[in-house]
Amino acid sequence: MTEIRTPRLLLRRWHDDDLASMAEINADPRVMRWVDDGGVRDLEQTAEDIERWEEEWDDEGYGLFAVELLASGELAGLTGLYVPEFLPEAAADAAIAWRLGAQFWGQGYASEAAQATLEFALQDRGLDRVVGIHRVGDNASENVVRKLGMHLERETEHPVYGHPLFVHAIDLTEFQA
Repeated sequence: MTEIRTPRLLLRRWHDDDLASMAEINADPRVMRWVDDGGVRDLEQTAEDIERWEEEWDDEGYGLFAVELLASGELAGLTGLYVPEFLPEAAADAAIAWRLGAQFWGQGYASEAAQATLEFALQDRGLDRVVGIHRVGDNASENVVRKLGMHLERETEHPVYGHPLFVHAIDLTEFQA
């Protein structure tokens, strides 16, 4: 089982009892504002998401981790890597993602989890390059990708929803652990 410990977080594979907590996070319009079409997701959709994320682990050797707070055992959200199939020009890359419940914002958890994920991608999984994709205007995600040392590669448009996206990237030669 793949697990990563940071000073405050445990990044781990998904457990059955994570579903209700993740569904609660996905049901918050503040959290989902910048994700896909900005709509919330219900319990059934969240169960399908978790199943898909676990399948990606099997298919790709990486995927989205559950993010657990070490101090309390609470599920804070997710972080990890995924294949951005929705964006053809980036579909050959691994993309980094994070989504935390609103009560966990502003405490550095996203940056801490994303940094551990980037190290996992480039050092443990041997990937040469990782991208970060976020909607234009999502300043919190912009701050995280900049803290990771990623550079803006291009602006593009979401092929389904039409909103502008930034694609940031970092490769192994630019990465400093």
